[in-house]
Amino acid sequence: MATIDAGTQTGRTLIYRHSLAVRLSHWVNVLCLTVLLFSGLQIFNAHPALYWGQYGADNDPSFISMEATEDGSQVKGLTHVGSFTFDTTGVLGLSNVDGEATARGFPSWLTLPTYQDLSTGRHWHFFFAWLFVLNGLAYLAYGLFSRHFRRDLTPEGGELTLTHLGHEVVNHARLRFPKGPEARHYNTLQKLTYLVVIFLLLPLMVATGLTMSPGFDAVAPWLLDIFGGRQSARTLHFLTAFSLVAFVVVHVAMVILSGVFNNLRSMITGYYAIEQGDEQ
Repeated sequence: MATIDAGTQTGRTLIYRHSLAVRLSHWVNVLCLTVLLFSGLQIFNAHPALYWGQYGADNDPSFISMEATEDGSQVKGLTHVGSFTFDTTGVLGLSNVDGEATARGFPSWLTLPTYQDLSTGRHWHFFFAWLFVLNGLAYLAYGLFSRHFRRDLTPEGGELTLTHLGHEVVNHARLRFPKGPEARHYNTLQKLTYLVVIFLLLPLMVATGLTMSPGFDAVAPWLLDIFGGRQSARTLHFLTAFSLVAFVVVHVAMVILSGVFNNLRSMITGYYAIEQGDEQ
């Protein structure tokens, strides 16, 4: 992360915080992950259940599933998680489509397209999945050759102590965000989170997605052994995707709470403002 002073304006200093490559890859990821989520839920709705193993369906019991079921004169949407069952009528299992109660895993406003169309959902999903992979490879190459990972995302030795990490956790819980010189860099929690997302969650999502492809399994059959079967890979793909959704929700909340305009400007123009009083 560059920290070049860009000048002082009315009591604040602008620093160059995000390079063009980082900004471009960030916004391409925003587009790709949004389309991948909505189209992925469209694909999931074709069979709204998750299994562990090779075969699924009648051969292995599901541990997460959604369904619409009759309860006397009523129809309910139910979500099963292990041995627990939740009434999720109107959201999961059963939701309104054009004013009518319709059996659907996820509601229409969360899927792409909004109507049930597995073929179109798969086309959207596969196109943006490969765009996402290419963007990730470009970012990885940039990060390695520019030393972005080493310079901006690798924690220093002193940052990994329990005392330091505990201090940052407390500050985040109290919504006390870095100021002055500390605001020029990612804090330790950000570094560790980004490293987990970049080098664990995203590769896992791509690998499990490829494992669900019979064509790719013919080229790399060992992927099925690693993930314990195609159904296990589908389950891990789903859980990884929602781990990323949780990350994005927290990330957006932190952006808003720590200064939405300043953070957005830094990810659009590269420049981040630090108040002069915070530099002291």
